[in-house]
Amino acid sequence: MALAPLLRCGGRRARLPGWEALCSRWCLITSHKLYSSVYDPNEKTFEKLLIANRGEIACRVIKTCKKMGIKTVAIHSDVDANAASEGVTFIGPDTHAIQAMGDKIESKLLAKNAKVNTIPGFDGVVKDADEAVRIAREIGYPVMIKASAGGGGKGMRIAWDDEETREGFRFSSQEAASSFGDDRLLIEKFIDNPRHIEIQILADKHGNALWLNERECSIQRRNQKVVEEAPSTFLDPETRRAMGEQAVALAKAVKYSSAGTVEFLVDSSKNFYFLEMNTRLQVEHPVTECITGLDLVQEMIRVAKGYPLRHKQADIPINGWAVECRVYAEDPYKSFGLPSIGKLSQYQEPLHVPSVRVDSGIQQGSDISIYYDPMISKLITYGSNRAEALKRMEDALDNYVIRGVAHNISLLREVIVHPRFVQGDISTKFLPEVYPDGFKGHELTDFERRQLLATAASLYVAEQLRSQRFLGIPRIPIAKSKRSSWELSVHLGDGIYPVAVSKHGSSFSVEVDGMKLNVTSEWNLASPLLSVTIDGAQRTIQRISRNASGETSIQFLGTVYKLQILTKVAAELSKYMPEKAAEDTSSILRSPMPGTVVAVSVKPGDMVSEGQEICVIEAMKMQNSMIAAKTGKVKAVHCKAGDTVGEEDLLVELE
Repeated sequence: MALAPLLRCGGRRARLPGWEALCSRWCLITSHKLYSSVYDPNEKTFEKLLIANRGEIACRVIKTCKKMGIKTVAIHSDVDANAASEGVTFIGPDTHAIQAMGDKIESKLLAKNAKVNTIPGFDGVVKDADEAVRIAREIGYPVMIKASAGGGGKGMRIAWDDEETREGFRFSSQEAASSFGDDRLLIEKFIDNPRHIEIQILADKHGNALWLNERECSIQRRNQKVVEEAPSTFLDPETRRAMGEQAVALAKAVKYSSAGTVEFLVDSSKNFYFLEMNTRLQVEHPVTECITGLDLVQEMIRVAKGYPLRHKQADIPINGWAVECRVYAEDPYKSFGLPSIGKLSQYQEPLHVPSVRVDSGIQQGSDISIYYDPMISKLITYGSNRAEALKRMEDALDNYVIRGVAHNISLLREVIVHPRFVQGDISTKFLPEVYPDGFKGHELTDFERRQLLATAASLYVAEQLRSQRFLGIPRIPIAKSKRSSWELSVHLGDGIYPVAVSKHGSSFSVEVDGMKLNVTSEWNLASPLLSVTIDGAQRTIQRISRNASGETSIQFLGTVYKLQILTKVAAELSKYMPEKAAEDTSSILRSPMPGTVVAVSVKPGDMVSEGQEICVIEAMKMQNSMIAAKTGKVKAVHCKAGDTVGEEDLLVELE
């Protein structure tokens, strides 16, 4: 029996219902092999695999095991500590390599000895906040404070001065202890505005090691990757080879055997520095499989059984381009993505779009909780070149149906169509540079605004016409309606627009801003996806919600827009309706996300200053400082350390 590795940081485990069915939804790309489909039945590996993982990575492992004829067992509890004595083989690197590379302090020292480029910094353990300040001053600001046992962006803070160093030390040590059970920290020079590029390596137990090209992972929020691609637009063959050779040198230095990833920061002059080594199958591994044709899970299983690698370095190709978007249950309008929880009331993956692969571990009805990473799936597209892969990603995002939780589809779509991203002009600071005031969704051009208004008005009329029929038959056959035109008023954002609609067969002629647009569709109003053609341009939209007052939400170009559609008469009368007064939020503090209260810093009667920390909320192992919006006296505190809070729950009131 074999034990699959803890492929995701933290080793969180849970068995999900219907895994076999979920795995069967993984789509193979028809125009290109995702990886080698050659499975030699005479090459004996293992009879059964115990998978100590959860979610999409467990489904990914099961997929390959099925093809290799290996039985699988999924678990949701810790593996017996004595199982090594019962004939279990661990699929992954040995304990020494995991421990050495899992400790950032030790791994950096090993990298130096292996002649790998490293970031200048303090190589020991930082004892306390005072020592952190002293070390930061010696290195020179800005510095990066990092958890020694960390990963996934947890336990990391950038500090630009002494105050931020003290605060960063506190939060990083707390996050590190919560996520990894190890609060040790190190400090190194912060490389400003770098790219994050990693090298996939593969090594066996016979001293052979390969580098399988690079992955560009620079689009990040809170030091966590959001969009990845392979290859990188930035590397030339010489830099790629140099990075690959250093990655292999490090792997050989720790006698590494299995798949692994060596991560680097790369500056604008193509100087690269070792960041860390991940001793597991990375979330973003599918893009490497797409461009190399290798099944990394199969290679890990072969290595664990003792087989030598089947390939030489010269055999590793770069065929085409692959892009991966991490689809999260997050609200991208809050700090580029604060967690959202709930039940997936409707869920439909875009597997009908050509050259799409979806790795997921959920299905319609699944719960997204505060206890695990909020990832819904990994969405991968492949093309013969980058432009083709990006266009397919755009289509896939438009056709992805997710209801019941907030998600980051709008942010992902905006990133992949942004001119800077399309040109390859990116760095780890892409999001804050492009959206300095936070992400606001897609900004409609005048033409796009007219398209949305025309589509919404046509959809409204199509619904009105459907409501007059019952199972395709007019409700009152003798009362035939010959109405073919409608005058509407559409409220979008801060504007109110008169819209005239006339019906011609299955098409609508819509006049907006003095311009006429022709809108055509099959008008299948029961479908969550609606393909609409507007003056010859095809758009895929989603009608998210609607109510009797004419309010409707439509997902258009990735972003959900709220509109209100009224007849001309209803619009005239609506001005007499009272509006609900907006809540004064300056005197209250609400939780921006579901999570757990870690600490409360104030009590009733305390005076607080604007920007002062009020409490700390932990969500998905990340700690977030909640601050006062104004100076004032604390009137009431509605939470205490250890409380579980929901989004928008009242935490503190000021007088």
